[in-house]
Amino acid sequence: MLRTLMVIAMVAATQGQAAPLPFAVEEATIGSVHAAMRDGRLTCRGLVDAYLARITAYDKNGPAVNAIVTINPDATSIADDLDRRFAAGGLTGPLHCVPMIVKDNFETQGLQTSNGALAFAGYLPAQDATLVARARAAGAIVLAKSNMAEWAFSPVETVSSILPGYTKNPYALDRVTAGSSGGTAAAIAANFGLVGLGSDTGDSIRGPASHTNLAGIRSTMGLTSRAGVFPLNLRADIAGPMTRTVEDMAIVFQAIAGADPRDPATATATGRTLPDVRTALDRGGLKGVRIGVLREAYERDSSDPEIVAIFRAALDDLRRQGAIIVDPAPIEGYALPPRPAPDAICMGFKHDLNQFLAARASPGASQVPLADLAAILQSGRFHPSVAKRLEDAEKVPQNGTDSPACAADEAQREAFRTTVLKTMARLKLDAFVYPTWSNPPRLIGDLNTPGGDNSQVFAPITGFPAVNVPMGHSRGGLLPVGITFLGRPWADVDLIRFAYAYEQATRHRRPPPSTPPLR
Repeated sequence: MLRTLMVIAMVAATQGQAAPLPFAVEEATIGSVHAAMRDGRLTCRGLVDAYLARITAYDKNGPAVNAIVTINPDATSIADDLDRRFAAGGLTGPLHCVPMIVKDNFETQGLQTSNGALAFAGYLPAQDATLVARARAAGAIVLAKSNMAEWAFSPVETVSSILPGYTKNPYALDRVTAGSSGGTAAAIAANFGLVGLGSDTGDSIRGPASHTNLAGIRSTMGLTSRAGVFPLNLRADIAGPMTRTVEDMAIVFQAIAGADPRDPATATATGRTLPDVRTALDRGGLKGVRIGVLREAYERDSSDPEIVAIFRAALDDLRRQGAIIVDPAPIEGYALPPRPAPDAICMGFKHDLNQFLAARASPGASQVPLADLAAILQSGRFHPSVAKRLEDAEKVPQNGTDSPACAADEAQREAFRTTVLKTMARLKLDAFVYPTWSNPPRLIGDLNTPGGDNSQVFAPITGFPAVNVPMGHSRGGLLPVGITFLGRPWADVDLIRFAYAYEQATRHRRPPPSTPPLR
């Protein structure tokens, strides 16, 4: 190795130019990667090789983070092609040579997509999920598929039947990543890729992002497509980016958001032009912004005092950046919608999964191994911890969108939306804030101590956007803690602006100690 470096230096000297400076992939951003490529300091192949080396060293070896299910065997050849195209005409798109980690419930053409379950081992979709297709069209490379909580059921841990063992939190290897996008979160936090894709039904982008020091956005319902993503509950499912910086989150979000004929829920985005997200990258973006403290989201007897203290310090940081903090900002008439009886569930997991599988079991479609939930149960190819939930789901009726159950569900959601918006109007709020979780990441295997998930109610029920960004560390500076900004529908870019200004003022993101730079 030393001889090779000496030869490179000698050749560069004889050509009258300095040897290229090495490029550190750890904590790299889309902007730093593209700048290095323009300067001739980095190739796409070199970037992909560096991430693959880190996966080899740290995912199943060393700390054994256990975040990766499948590596794309074509990643290096795609990188070589992108290098040729870059040499001929420069960047191919805003995500040119962005090695991306994709949660294993996103269909990826020619790559196994399992939804975390042995029941779908070997399933090779014929086409990409819409967000994957849009990312690839913008120049991204699907580097690897990541582990997930099986069927996206669990918000508190990442364990599946497709990959032995738990995905570990790279900040403390005995701790969870939350769920269900914990594999994507751990991989991006550990610098196994440049950006990631996850999905969020109740928590699963924001919770893992909070536990692993990342930025993540759950968009307004209808602004990002779920087409080609295995469903958990289409009344609340969202898909979107998870990144180490808010700027990278904004760049990916710009590339993938928008209406999609494959997902009827995005019809509400038809005709809406997403503002240039680059306008949200404003360090002064909090000046004069009115932010309400949503105590209903996090105040409970089991909330960890240290997390609450970190949140109070974050409110002081927001004030220093010019935000007007309204505390408390009570939601008048706040009450959770009643939990429906099993036979009164609108659509739900069984309905949505069976519809998804039926579309892939029809003639001419990519054939899924099993055609419905009943066949999955009969196969026994799932983690024992989810057996009861699968059995319970199979017992309920498949109430469609025109059922009384769905009419009642929509009425409750609309009433809840109205209540939240009235509060925002009354207090002239631009956003709410609250700790994403009220407790630190649990020890792996612990399902007894308080979890602290604050994400299951306000964004999922209303369909309003929410962004998580790091706000500090608990337990002696060891375990990451996140803050959530919740806003009005279609105010996604505003939330990105607030999160960016806060991130730039505080700089809480730092890499995990378990996956240092490779020598």
